[in-house]
Amino acid sequence: MHVILDAQAIRPPLTGIGRYAFELARRIPSMDGVESLKLFRGVQLTDDVLPLLQSASGQRRLRQWIPFKPLVRRIYHGARNAYAAHVLSRQARHSVFHEPNYILSSFDGPCVATIHDLSHIHYPAFHPADRVDFLERELPRTLDRATHLITVSDFVRQEMIELLGLQPERITTVLNGVDERFLPMPPAQTLAARRRARLGDRAYLLVVATLEPRKNLARLLDAYLGLPPRLRQRHPLVLAGARGWHDESLSQRLDRLAESDGIIRLGFVDDEDLPALYAGAHAFAFASIYEGFGLPVLEAMACGVPVLTSSTSSMPEVVGGCGLCVDPFDVDAMREGLIRLLEDETFRAFGREAGIRRARELGWNRCAAETVAVYRKIAA
Repeated sequence: MHVILDAQAIRPPLTGIGRYAFELARRIPSMDGVESLKLFRGVQLTDDVLPLLQSASGQRRLRQWIPFKPLVRRIYHGARNAYAAHVLSRQARHSVFHEPNYILSSFDGPCVATIHDLSHIHYPAFHPADRVDFLERELPRTLDRATHLITVSDFVRQEMIELLGLQPERITTVLNGVDERFLPMPPAQTLAARRRARLGDRAYLLVVATLEPRKNLARLLDAYLGLPPRLRQRHPLVLAGARGWHDESLSQRLDRLAESDGIIRLGFVDDEDLPALYAGAHAFAFASIYEGFGLPVLEAMACGVPVLTSSTSSMPEVVGGCGLCVDPFDVDAMREGLIRLLEDETFRAFGREAGIRRARELGWNRCAAETVAVYRKIAA
């Protein structure tokens, strides 16, 4: 079986869907039954994923200079789709095509698309307007054209059945994975990363999230600031994550709090430091309003760090009973959950051990194997 994977999402820095596509690209060639893997990037096919990780600084600067308004996105997508039809036409008879980022390019053979969530339907105000416009226009076409669909949680699969009226047999859940780099580490092994982040020996409460409304960071801040002063002094809140969208007021608030209330804002953390930053944390919080999967929670669990997350969307499914789940709209419940997360040693011991076991069940090799099983199904 020959496979083509759209690699447009594989670009530095790797987060979210880019990480998902990259991990599949690394592992699919070694899966049983796969004769070859081609990566479709831009208008070319390539065999090697590593060059795709080279910095695309020119493209990033262009995106910053020209706002990606709906018309610009539409023109770009239309042009790329036309090129895709030409480049991929010779491959269609003997290949399976996988789009890991929602919207399928033109392909006349068997094809599968991964749908990560439907947040643009539930919370359109949480996204840039041009992204919502693009998904509303193009996603129905993908759902019609795809031979099969993959979702990253049963929660999203059920939403697609109930909200979009899709037939259950057209959708397979394949949970995301966690890389082997994320594992418990002794303090000496995390020291260099903690020093680079100027954290020293502090027992910090870690949050890893892009600054955007869906991550619910404003309510998490309210809950943290409501903790007893002794807890905040002992456990500073460390926020790792790049700026996103609709984040101006949140960013200004974080700057003010960093001066007076012990909030430590790291910004984007290099991939090589992230596992140690997780492993060195006293606890981890991720109270997002809506997630199709929520990879940071699984990464923290893999590192043996007790976690608090949301009781909504896919998060209970991801933690599998191994973390604290609280209502992300209830600041008081979140604050009480943080107190337990930071101080209840019985729960903390359970969260560390059970979280590691849960993470080991969800490696990327399993994800790749289950994804290839979908390829075999539609190729047949």
